[in-house]
Amino acid sequence: MGALPNQTRRLPESPVAPRPLYRPPTQIPRSNRDANLRSNLAWNVFLDLEAQSHPALRDRLAAALRSAIRSGRLAAGAALPPSRSLAAELRCSRWVVTEAYGQLAAEGLLEARTGSATRVRAVSPQPAAEPGPPPPVPTRYDLTPSLPDLRAFPHRRWLEALRGTMVAGALTDLAHPTPDGNPRLRDLVADYLRRVRGTRAESADVLITTGVTDGVARVSRALRRAGITTLAVEDPGWPGLRQAAAAEGLAVLGIPLDEEGIRVEELARHRGVRAVLVTPAHQFPTGAVLSPARRAALLSWARDVDGLVLEDDSGPPFRYAGQPPGTLQGLDPDRVFLLGSTSKTLAPGIGIGWLVPPRSWAAGLDAAGTDQVRPSGLWQATLARFLEAGAYDRHLRTTRARYRRRRAALIRQLAESLPEARVGGADAGLHLVAHLPAGVEETAVVRRLVRSGVKLAGLDTYRLQADPRNPALVIGYGNLPDAAVPGVAERITAAVRIGLEFLGRSGPATVAPRA
Repeated sequence: MGALPNQTRRLPESPVAPRPLYRPPTQIPRSNRDANLRSNLAWNVFLDLEAQSHPALRDRLAAALRSAIRSGRLAAGAALPPSRSLAAELRCSRWVVTEAYGQLAAEGLLEARTGSATRVRAVSPQPAAEPGPPPPVPTRYDLTPSLPDLRAFPHRRWLEALRGTMVAGALTDLAHPTPDGNPRLRDLVADYLRRVRGTRAESADVLITTGVTDGVARVSRALRRAGITTLAVEDPGWPGLRQAAAAEGLAVLGIPLDEEGIRVEELARHRGVRAVLVTPAHQFPTGAVLSPARRAALLSWARDVDGLVLEDDSGPPFRYAGQPPGTLQGLDPDRVFLLGSTSKTLAPGIGIGWLVPPRSWAAGLDAAGTDQVRPSGLWQATLARFLEAGAYDRHLRTTRARYRRRRAALIRQLAESLPEARVGGADAGLHLVAHLPAGVEETAVVRRLVRSGVKLAGLDTYRLQADPRNPALVIGYGNLPDAAVPGVAERITAAVRIGLEFLGRSGPATVAPRA
């Protein structure tokens, strides 16, 4: 192992214990000062000397550099620190560094030139590996049903609210958020719910959460502490909510639906069940609206069994035919937990929702949720200012009109290209449900769409048990660009028609009856 040029005298290794990793020096040497970013990579590469098994420091340094080069962390052409600078950082003699550099130069990994930095030499490519599976097709269109139009996020209004919060906001907005939430935000949410959703709630009744899932988890924990061990849920329904309840120790019981919403008579057959989770204003994913008769029956059931209703109210802001019905909470605030969020109206990344519990349960929620993650105090104050300025109401009016046009275009395209499918759930929300002809394999259609760059889910994703007799696609259009509607409809049509060909059908097919 030879030394680099001008290194003729062998010096003993320093007895001082070396540092385990290299930190970049504060001053960059003149020879490296004008190098481009690629050649400067070596100045910031982590070198874990303690992980090397060699007893001598020079061998450990050489092994750490060798590993960095072969793993690609040190790219070809990257400049290494001058030996004097690296020796000072490692608190060792310069000989240790030059010996390590010399060893790697002899191995062909480094190259040293007079008047220039020692650099990483290009390494010969490794033999080609056996061909593996093709890389997944990137998602071009994300038709997740709960995703709003992220391009339409009111950036300017939100930044104005954020700037106002930072300039005039209290220092407490930057501290740990209070357990119940920002007082001003609670007051504004209570006003919004009374004005728009007909709830019966005051500021003190509103708890700020990170979203509906967080609210369900808090309520589930409180129910468990109170001895309620089972939560009935709509089937199909949003999986994340029933998973949150199950994670808190509750058994989950599915209750079937029809065009009028949850079948309360089926719920009443299960003795001992005292809590149910429903989406009465716009059931997800079927789009059913709980009929007045079912609403009355559900609240009557809750009173008869001394039970409770968890009301997910996240769908009504986007309704395209008539006015949404008021909340169940407005009819019986002593039996209903009301849950909502800004996930569908603004963006999931905001991470703010609300929970309005019966007043008799407020203390139990406090005891059950002391370790819950709280929404950002700064974000809460920003949302409060955003609401106070009327920006939230203006945003809902604008996006509601945009979603109505997009929904109509998608329904029209599917009706023209795929008349075999029956579209439902279209009067509200951010998605459609396309019921497919009986016999079409739902999962195969979804897989074909994924291969074409379209991400969506089949209805079985939201059922407790798969039902191959009633295939359907849940098509979210919230984040779908308007110009992409025809192309997406063509992809959906092509994927379904392949399934129809497998059935050997010709002409219009019969759609399976809705479960």
